Amino acid sequence: MARPDKAAAVAEIADRFRDSNAAVLTEYRGLTVAQLTELRTNIKAHATYAVVKNTLTAIAAREAGMTAIDEKSLAGPTAVAFVTGDPVETAKALRDFAKTYPALVIKGGVLDGKALSPAEVTQLADLESRDVLLAKLAGAMKASLNNAAYLFAAPLSQAARVVDALRQQREEQQGGSPQTEG
Repeated sequence: MARPDKAAAVAEIADRFRDSNAAVLTEYRGLTVAQLTELRTNIKAHATYAVVKNTLTAIAAREAGMTAIDEKSLAGPTAVAFVTGDPVETAKALRDFAKTYPALVIKGGVLDGKALSPAEVTQLADLESRDVLLAKLAGAMKASLNNAAYLFAAPLSQAARVVDALRQQREEQQGGSPQTEG
């Protein structure tokens, strides 16, 4: 490959790293073209999956400021899932695909500039999706607001019950003693 082609490839990979909020490195040795196509289809909503040359990827990662990606993580045939959407959903899709096709090996990744080990990528996959977490947060906030409203209303309703009890007591006292039949 001519030098300008390599420079263009490095620039393209570096741009992908810059545009991504996460990247997951995988080894794809043993997967068929059909299986790779299936994987790309599975993650296309949140990421793009590209087979890359290790030396060019190492250079591109340095250019993009991804110091977490080194030669060790790029050993063997490497493909990168460049995550532009939800990293949790992408990690889940990769984990599930690796369960079905054990030839896919997750080698690690990067999330917000921090290196992730394969185990950490699996932990990321075990998280609930962003939408579910936001729904749980909203539910917890609503419950807190309901509790706060109850706490603010409780003294008023308690005062109303005390006033009502005093009114009833006073009515009973004004009504006099019960009449006796004789």
